[in-house]
Amino acid sequence: MTVGALLEVLGPPGLLAETARVPVDVASTRATGVAYDSRRATAGSIFVGLRGQHADGATFAPQAVARGAAVVVAETPAPAALDCPWVVVTDARVSIAVLAAAFYDYPTRALRLAGITGTNGKTTTAYLLRSIFEAAGLPSGLLGTVVYSTGGEDREATRTTPEAPDLEALFRDMVDRGRRAAVMEVSSHALALRRVDALHFSVGVFTNLTRDHLDFHGDMESYAAAKRRLFELLPDGAPAIVNLDDPKAAYFLEAARKPVTYALRRVADVTPVDLTLSLNGLHFDTATPAGVVRVRSSLVGRPNAYNILAAIATAVGLGLPIAAIEQGLSSLVGVPGRFEVVSSPNDDVTAIVDYAHTDDALKNLLETARAMAAGRLITVFGCGGDRDRTKRPLMGAVAGRLSEVVVVTSDNPRSEDPGRIAEEVMRGMPAPSEHVVQAGGATRTVFGPDAVTILDRRAAIEHAIKVAAPGDLVILAGKGHEKTQVIGEREIKSDDVELAREALMRRRTRTKVS
Repeated sequence: MTVGALLEVLGPPGLLAETARVPVDVASTRATGVAYDSRRATAGSIFVGLRGQHADGATFAPQAVARGAAVVVAETPAPAALDCPWVVVTDARVSIAVLAAAFYDYPTRALRLAGITGTNGKTTTAYLLRSIFEAAGLPSGLLGTVVYSTGGEDREATRTTPEAPDLEALFRDMVDRGRRAAVMEVSSHALALRRVDALHFSVGVFTNLTRDHLDFHGDMESYAAAKRRLFELLPDGAPAIVNLDDPKAAYFLEAARKPVTYALRRVADVTPVDLTLSLNGLHFDTATPAGVVRVRSSLVGRPNAYNILAAIATAVGLGLPIAAIEQGLSSLVGVPGRFEVVSSPNDDVTAIVDYAHTDDALKNLLETARAMAAGRLITVFGCGGDRDRTKRPLMGAVAGRLSEVVVVTSDNPRSEDPGRIAEEVMRGMPAPSEHVVQAGGATRTVFGPDAVTILDRRAAIEHAIKVAAPGDLVILAGKGHEKTQVIGEREIKSDDVELAREALMRRRTRTKVS
């Protein structure tokens, strides 16, 4: 495709603020890419200047031109000193999505693409759905918080939903590698910033909406509106899957042209029959418009029951066979960093790593863990810096109410003082008191929480596992699958799974010695 032909795709959506004037010799040049980072511009590429929270990417146009960019696309006029064709558009973010889709020849049109949005449950639902796709004979890709999997070597994810050119490149790779379906987590940031505007979704899924990312969206109304955009992007006839138990369900149903609902507590299209929660997994039948689906899953807890129902509703909405749905659910053993048991049968305590990093996710996690704990519940967690501060005391309150022992530590403090973050978390911590808890199928009286701050995450995990008594359950929340921690300008290695296993090994050694 030539540069001129690629620029023509901006016309029909009405994105051109003025007639594009590109010299014939430039227009006839072969387009080599669509770049939003001036450092990734190449000879023959189109550079799009995106407005960010702190800077306007158009100011980096001279660097892109110096690297060979053939044309600059931006919302602002060209500076007089820059000698390069410049196309002014009404919306640079929509423009880059449209350009990238055209450059990579619309790969999502060749895929059955499922987009999943919501505050919690996106990753597990995505893994479940990919497993179902595979069982149905549809080789599938996966893009999300944990990994980018296109059919070749998996890559560690850098963000939940990449920028539009990166997305289109990944989908093109999937198609070229013979993938026939794809599942992606769609973040609220990506929806608000129009990264997925040019994707062709076959189905959209809404899991739930709880407090998160208010540092970016400002308020819950804007956050919900960003999430709902996924349904607004669905083509006619594409199912919209809605969790009917969520308080915002009606708001999302307003944008659903072909709704399929699921719920645990309300009458819905997809509902469980005689759901019982067990430490051995989730075994229940599910009523659906296509028939009964027998669920036999190694996943545990009520949150995973919701994730399973979301995956079933999606598969039923797409017309996949019930046998494939059942096989796909039973085939998935677990998801990295999602209620991942990292202790072994040789340990006298249980240690679990989970990504829960909002107050609602932490509540669901700890309530699930509480049912498994023969002894005390010990929770290690922190809150991220340069992110929504309002959830910090809320997470402290949840951890303190549901745990006997709480260790507040660092979790990507970024530019903030980790001590100050911990102080804000501790403000929500309830005063120690005697209260009754349900644990291991029995009712008992406990005194707590015993709360301490240890900012060094390695030391915090070591402390939690060291003070645990036999039968206690240690929850390491917030990092999940992540392998690093951002402290100031540094990104250091920090893997909760690895740190926990090291601490457990030292505990076993001490036990043998004693």
